[in-house]
Amino acid sequence: MRTKQAIRTAGAMLILTWSAAAQQQTIKIWPGVAPGSENWSEPETVMKGGDTDRVANVVTPTLIAYLPEKSKATGTGIIIAPGGGFSYLAIDKEGNRVASWLQERGIAGFVLKYRVRQMAAADIAAFQARRASGNVGGRGTPAPGGRAGAPANAGALAAAAGRAGGGMDSVGQYGIADGIQALKVLRQRAGEFGLSPDRIGIVGFSAGAMVTSGVLLQEDPALRPAFAAPIYGGPFGAVPAIPQKLPPIFLAWAQDDTTAGVACARFYAALTAAGSNPEVHIYRAGGHGFGMAKQGTTSDHWIDEFYYWLEVQGLTKPAAR
Repeated sequence: MRTKQAIRTAGAMLILTWSAAAQQQTIKIWPGVAPGSENWSEPETVMKGGDTDRVANVVTPTLIAYLPEKSKATGTGIIIAPGGGFSYLAIDKEGNRVASWLQERGIAGFVLKYRVRQMAAADIAAFQARRASGNVGGRGTPAPGGRAGAPANAGALAAAAGRAGGGMDSVGQYGIADGIQALKVLRQRAGEFGLSPDRIGIVGFSAGAMVTSGVLLQEDPALRPAFAAPIYGGPFGAVPAIPQKLPPIFLAWAQDDTTAGVACARFYAALTAAGSNPEVHIYRAGGHGFGMAKQGTTSDHWIDEFYYWLEVQGLTKPAAR
């Protein structure tokens, strides 16, 4: 049995849903219309099929909370930014499944539905038709041989992003703003979710990794996350200036990633040149967009290694009182 209750707090709407398994919460991160999208009008749409649901036309950014049982809670929270080329969000494979995995281990996961470019209904219908006919690989869809390959529609997505107002730097600015705001909201309301304000980090995939890098590289150290994990992604345009004394960073990508491998290596080089010392896992195979998919490669275990890395940071057990 499930019940819902809406509560207005601090200028934002919090919708609570209780279930027998766990408490689910959806948090609207901006108190009103998200800045910059006041005139966006396309309705949010879930595109089903393939290896993951895809959410298009996000206009109202939210966090979907996966909170652990109190007996397991560590006080650590992680914002999770799915990928999708800023055209949609691969909400399951790079969002909900990641959050659920962390939740089971006492870490609160918050799936960030950040803003992506506006897509007309006709474009969505055409995209789904191509998927149904097998003519679209889609970001993170397994390629021949079972590994997640570069999206067959990458060129179309890049062109669409360009029509939306420039390259990845331009279309990604909204998602980065949403990531920064999400971190602020969670820190302000950490007590409500059983979090320690200094133990909230962010992990992102592909375009979501670009969001993650934008949150990480803020000029004000006080606004940066406690840790960051860009997975097969990072700055896809020009690499911004790398600040000094960044928080701990975890990087992972596959050698056969023809979509983001070069950008990942470039970001890693920039980080190390600036004095950072990130944890790095470069898998022999896995392609682009492996997320929580199981492909029979060592990249299947990236999240286990991410967890071991968190363990070394002291973030997998409750903080000492």
